[in-house]
Amino acid sequence: MRTPLIAGNWKMYTTPSTATVWMRALLEDLTSQDVSHVELVLNVPATHLAVLAPITAGTPVALGGQDVSAHDEGAYTGEVSAAMLANAGARYCVVGHSERRQYHAEDDALVGAKVAACLAGGLIPILCVGEVESEREAGEHEATVIRQLTGALEGIDLKDSGDLVVAYEPVWAIGTGKTATADDAQAMGAVARSFLKGRYGPLADAVRILYGGSMKPSNAAELLAKADVDGGLIGGASLKRDQYLAIAAAAPR
Repeated sequence: MRTPLIAGNWKMYTTPSTATVWMRALLEDLTSQDVSHVELVLNVPATHLAVLAPITAGTPVALGGQDVSAHDEGAYTGEVSAAMLANAGARYCVVGHSERRQYHAEDDALVGAKVAACLAGGLIPILCVGEVESEREAGEHEATVIRQLTGALEGIDLKDSGDLVVAYEPVWAIGTGKTATADDAQAMGAVARSFLKGRYGPLADAVRILYGGSMKPSNAAELLAKADVDGGLIGGASLKRDQYLAIAAAAPR
């Protein structure tokens, strides 16, 4: 059985000082709540990593970044490399989130370069794929996800199933309150799994595939019960300790 991964995405919220208070409170909550059957990761703003890393060291909570440069170093003002994120305390990094694709014009080739940068720099990429509402309505959602996976994983050689996480996030369900049905999430998870098997063979059976798109305590158990939904990429609910932990508790044991 694949260990469920409950990955929070804090987006551009909190400051290092408020995040420190929040994280200490979460760790206190964990002393009385058993979520040892899941892996917890919080993908936080890059400015937060250095202050949160000492607090989370040796705890059940891993840290991640929300974006990464495709370059390992150089004259790229404002960019943050995978090595920088890893050195600051990140283990994971979100790559290709729909907000990066929409607002920063990131295409599949750039997303693929960032996946490669993560692997070369010591980070596990959480590769986001998913369709917009018009693609879903036109019946193009499967083709869209396959195209995104093809572009992002071109030339990527996985040595271990733990080197990659895929997050299916229907764009029309992110921050809208809309949620794909559990059957829809499973169907798209199966599409992603099938693609990965074609690319990586039996290794793909152990790659974790997350669902992202308004997962919350009220629907988490139904979504996480599906065979190809191995966790969640959680947005707003990951900023609320009770909701984040309730989602984690809903994962199958």
